[in-house]
Amino acid sequence: MQDFQNRISFRINENVFLKDPLSSDLGKKIIRASIDLIEELGFDDFTFKKLATEISSTEASIYRYFENKHNLLAYLVMWYWRWIEYRLIMATMNIDDPKKRLDNCIQVLTEKVTEDMTVSQVNEVKLQSIVIEESSKVYLNKKVAEDNRHGFFVPYKDVVHRVASIIEEMRPDFKYPHMLVSTIIEGTNHQRFFTNHLPRLTNVIDGEDAVCAFYGEFTNKILEK
Repeated sequence: MQDFQNRISFRINENVFLKDPLSSDLGKKIIRASIDLIEELGFDDFTFKKLATEISSTEASIYRYFENKHNLLAYLVMWYWRWIEYRLIMATMNIDDPKKRLDNCIQVLTEKVTEDMTVSQVNEVKLQSIVIEESSKVYLNKKVAEDNRHGFFVPYKDVVHRVASIIEEMRPDFKYPHMLVSTIIEGTNHQRFFTNHLPRLTNVIDGEDAVCAFYGEFTNKILEK
């Protein structure tokens, strides 16, 4: 199996880990297995004891990389947003028309992902599921201000700012670009969750990705003069 180092990797804020998990084979196993287990069990039932069993190691070895499971989840969410930012860059490269760039960005932010074998061994499909179902736990807690000071949310903010800057280019008079982008992202996660678990709270349409279609139309309508 091809190693992480032979693929594109993303720099993650060192405040979230004690030892960079991508610096060793064990660390990479921790990342891969934690994605599998959190996606399977849910974050509340996920423990370092279960993770240690999964990777045939010890809890102590995992604690050498992450102080707690909250920071491990934060790491995974940070990685996801760095990967989304990379995809936004690729989707807007060499495109002059800001409207086209924005349309491409909305597509990236709202579509179901497929595993990107050119980036890493991270299973992005499972990771998106974790972001949809669990990522709000990273900031909906009493430590949010402290984590924010330590830069835990910079990758997410960078994604929002990147897309908001295109909206500002299109519509310099539009007062709410960051609000619009974060609403699209959070709304997409809610609608994906509803589709999977509470379908009467959304619209599931055969043959259509209703979430992508809705937010594409939603964004265009709001930005129309």
